[in-house]
Amino acid sequence: MTKPTHQTLTRRERQIMDILYRRGRATAGEVMDDLSGNPNYSTVRTQLRVLEEKGHVRHEEHGLRYVYSPAVPRSSARKSALRHLVDTFFDGSAEGAVAALLGGEGTKLSDEQLDRIADLVKESKAGRAGQAGQAGRAGKAGKAGQE
Repeated sequence: MTKPTHQTLTRRERQIMDILYRRGRATAGEVMDDLSGNPNYSTVRTQLRVLEEKGHVRHEEHGLRYVYSPAVPRSSARKSALRHLVDTFFDGSAEGAVAALLGGEGTKLSDEQLDRIADLVKESKAGRAGQAGQAGRAGKAGKAGQE
């Protein structure tokens, strides 16, 4: 199965995806029951079909009913949505996005939350240093084999 390319989801499509991630799998009727407002059944079916065409949803046939489920793990969808947000609103700058969060919402973070964020940054730096070390060792090994 191919990975879906990122396509912006409408508000209603995001709501449907939230329902599918929460439930794990659902029929169009179950999705319709969980949606706010009074959506039309055929509209919900159409939206599910569009989500399937975009690569976000898949279905299985159970008798006369289609049972829908997310096509990608929620973590992958999060990463894709976050990348899209950073690219769209922060010109691709993760630093800009973090600065915006810490500048506004950051004032509401507890010391413990800020410490966890600092730990994540340290882990990321350590991981990057480890990768650079491995690449350097691999390059030296390749040169040694050529001599």
